[in-house]
Amino acid sequence: MIFSSVTFLFIFLPVTLLLYYIVPKKLKNVVLLLTSLVFYAWGEPVYVILMLYSILLNYSMGLLMDRFPNAGKQILVFTVAINLLLLGFFKYYGFFMENLNALFRLNLPVRTIALPIGISFYTFQALSYVIDLYRGKFPVQKNFVKFAAYITMFPQLIAGPIVRYEDVEKQMDERTLSMARFGKGAVRFIIGLGKKVLLANLTGAVFETLHASGAGISTLSAWTMALSYTFQIYFDFSGYSDMAIGLGEMLGFTFMENFNYPYAAESVTDFWRRWHISLGTWFREYVYIPLGGNRVRVWKHVRNILIVWMLTGLWHGASWNFVLWGLYYGLLLLLEKYVFLKWKIPSLIRRFFTLIFVIVGWMIFSANTLPEILTSLKSMFGFAENGFADKTALYTLKNSGLLLGISAFFSLPILKKPLRRLKSGPAGVLYYLFGFVFLLAILTVSIAFLVTENYNPFLYFRF
Repeated sequence: MIFSSVTFLFIFLPVTLLLYYIVPKKLKNVVLLLTSLVFYAWGEPVYVILMLYSILLNYSMGLLMDRFPNAGKQILVFTVAINLLLLGFFKYYGFFMENLNALFRLNLPVRTIALPIGISFYTFQALSYVIDLYRGKFPVQKNFVKFAAYITMFPQLIAGPIVRYEDVEKQMDERTLSMARFGKGAVRFIIGLGKKVLLANLTGAVFETLHASGAGISTLSAWTMALSYTFQIYFDFSGYSDMAIGLGEMLGFTFMENFNYPYAAESVTDFWRRWHISLGTWFREYVYIPLGGNRVRVWKHVRNILIVWMLTGLWHGASWNFVLWGLYYGLLLLLEKYVFLKWKIPSLIRRFFTLIFVIVGWMIFSANTLPEILTSLKSMFGFAENGFADKTALYTLKNSGLLLGISAFFSLPILKKPLRRLKSGPAGVLYYLFGFVFLLAILTVSIAFLVTENYNPFLYFRF
């Protein structure tokens, strides 16, 4: 089940909110846990067992660390190892076996194992709990229901943002519900729904059409395809994050922001401070800093960056294109740190080249094979089989140019300051009036699209 589905919007969400609000305060975590298990089991009934095992493992190991503090390090190492082995088996078994066969010319049988949805997200949340517990950042959670509700919380269960236990520890015990907070969450949810259904799905359809053309496209078609994917993945994931944050507000939780207009970044470093913020925070806190961060010799800093970004790539999927994508960003960040930052480059030029680097990165990210990456990049940079422009490119731009323009507009913080001024100014009532009409229109059109259209993918289900 995904948030942008008729089933979720008209059955699961209303029933869940009704139960959540009518039960006594002491039972809200129980309702949250049970409804989250139903939410997950809707599409993954078998793998609920795996998630429950992960919950029991990390809950019990947390209790053991509290009970035997002198053995805390050994317990932590064991717990982290089991978590990573589970994640590694289900996510990387096939990738490992295929490469083992290719490297040593073996013919070992490779079974196809379905990837449990959300395993990367809930495993990282569990790891953040046991690691920070060992660090003494908070007391052990002895209430099983509260701990299980934290891991399974349906707003962020299958696609983030990755919520660290430290950030919601107090909220698991005490949180405030109000109509104002519910309304704030509903607004955020509708904005995210609009991003997903009206922008991500439509730009995704453009990408799929051009991508199906394979190598036989022009340079203009290649760039149109790249831009379409660039907007699709942003509005798909940031829209889903908005919906998750909005749902959290409705339930009384405050989750961290996950996106901050990344396509307005002035550098690759700035881009990764704005894109999937919770994942970047996780890798910084639990991998980069423990390795020494940047407070080490240059060669160690280079090592740390490359390790973190190779792992970031692998986290996204068991494929060489993801490894290459991670190392691509690792090298860019190193070049930026030790070369580009020494140059005085105007802000507009920095933004332009950062966006070009990001778009190229998305072509590496979206590819199914390494040859496909080369084909896409060759086509984008003047070596396309069909020349600079073809009928496909002109037809696509004629029909989808406005959509790409609207997507570009809403991917940048162009309206941020004007809306803030309008809200706080003498015409503030107009802000709320037009805002209500705009949100109602987004909700209505989004539902209409969900009812009538079949194309409604969610890219981060792959991860």
